[in-house]
Amino acid sequence: MRIIALSQLKKYQQQYPLAERQLALWAGFVSKASWSTPQDIKDSFRSASFIENNRVVFNICGNNYRLVVAVAYQIQAVYVKFFGTHAEYDNINAATIEVK
Repeated sequence: MRIIALSQLKKYQQQYPLAERQLALWAGFVSKASWSTPQDIKDSFRSASFIENNRVVFNICGNNYRLVVAVAYQIQAVYVKFFGTHAEYDNINAATIEVK
């Protein structure tokens, strides 16, 4: 999968240094993956949650952080939409990344 907005992911790594290694591991795995269906993601990340707009929520660092991406299966791309603490995640609508 091609990760779109990789620069944004790197910015999150700087902003949240405790999650830096886990985000790098996630990005390394995803960049080598080939997902055609949500089940492909679930097979690799059992705790991933699927929401509207082809969004997937990943738990990072034992669910202390949340990463929201949009997946475009046909073009093999993952768009980074949001990363933050669980509390920050609770304050947004993950489908639109708007503050509640």
